[in-house]
This record gives sequence, C-alpha cells and structure tokens, in this order.
Amino acid sequence: MDVLSLLGIILAAIAIIFGQTLDGGHFSSLLNLPALLIVVGGSLGAVMLQVSVHTFSRSFGMLGWIFFPPQIQWALTIKKIARWSELARRDGILGLEEFISRESDPFTKKALQLLVDGREPATIRRALEVEIDTNESSEMQAAKVFEAMGGYTPTLGILGAVMGLIHVMENLSDPTNLGQGIATAFVATIYGVGLANLFLIPASKKLQQYVHQFSMEKEMILEGVVLIAQGENPRNLVSRLQSYDRSLGA
Repeated sequence: MDVLSLLGIILAAIAIIFGQTLDGGHFSSLLNLPALLIVVGGSLGAVMLQVSVHTFSRSFGMLGWIFFPPQIQWALTIKKIARWSELARRDGILGLEEFISRESDPFTKKALQLLVDGREPATIRRALEVEIDTNESSEMQAAKVFEAMGGYTPTLGILGAVMGLIHVMENLSDPTNLGQGIATAFVATIYGVGLANLFLIPASKKLQQYVHQFSMEKEMILEGVVLIAQGENPRNLVSRLQSYDRSLGA
C-alpha cells in the first residue's frame, strides 16, 4: 500500500477541517449535497464528453494505483533477462523458445518471440519501441483524465456559486431561504477548488509517474533482448540494465 498517498489525503482533510473549526466554524457547514452534485456531476459529464469510452473506463481502473500501485520487481526482471542471456550464449537463441509460453506479459512474450525468430537487433528495437510508445500514450491519456477533471471542477464550483446566488436573489422576500442559497454558493467554490488541488490533479500526476515507470520497465526488457540478439556478454548486459534500476531509485 502507498502510505504516502493515504497520509497526504488525511493531512489535507485535517487541515481543511481544522482550519474551518479554528475560526469558530462548524464541519457541518462544509457539507452541502447540491453543491457536491453540481461540481462532481458537472465535472464527470464534461470529462465524459472529452474522452473515449475506453480511456474513461481505463482511468477509473487505474485509480486504485494511488493506494495500491502494481510493484515493478526490477531486480527480478534483470535476473530473468540475465538468465536468458546465459542460455542463449550456451545453447543458442532457439534455446529461449520454451520461455515464450511461460510469460504472461504480452510485451515480454512478443520480445522473446522476435528474438527467437532471429530478427535483426534494429528490427526488434523498432517493433518494440512502437509497442512501448503506443501503450504509454494510451495509458497517459487515461491517467490525465483526472487532471482534466481538476481543470473543470473550479469552473463548476464558480457555476455552483452563481446558481446559489441566483437562488438567493429569487428569495430576497423570504429571508428564511437566503442562508441555504448563500451556503451553496460558497461551498460549491470550496468543493471545486479543493477537489482539483487536493485530490484530482495530484492523483493524476502520481498515475502518470507509474505509467512512466512501467514504460521504463518495458524499455529495459527491450534493451535486454536487443543485447542478447547482439551477443552481449551476460555480465555487461546486467551492468547496463541496472542503470534503469538506479535511475528510478528502485
């Protein structure tokens, strides 16, 4: 579990609530269902209009990464590639054919298949780079959905504020209804700015970091397979692949 994400959300919530009550306010004054519907519902509708069905559904599938990110086992992957290199050096490239069926990751399976088929290193690199770029572009679009929502929520907050003030103006003759309209106006603005800056945009940035790490892992596999195809010494191969591990502080 990503404890830092959990602590960040808790700290942000405590700061808002404590800041509200410190000046004599009440937490209940921050709870306003109409304002929440305007901001969240409007933002969701806007982002649904912006992106495709696949991107929208994928973005919410990735949302769990904020707290439970998939772990990349850099050392194990390097060890696996080193073993391929040793076997290829001892038994030839065709000796790696048995590993293709064992791989569950489609990218790794494709990389091994290209290697076993005897493709030239340059051909392998081009084919896998296209695969990496295409996948990263798709995943980045999904990760940026929440960033797009973070751009809409402050505007929807202002819209909610205007609607609340319209409600106030319509009920000037009835003072008992003025408070609810004013509350909706100001709370909608808080929801819009708060959701954008305390959750949506930071969450999107974290998801983008994970997408980048997964692409780096694929680039490491690509580099390893190309080095095997070039007949690189296993020790040199491991040394070069470890630079990926160090570059991300894994």
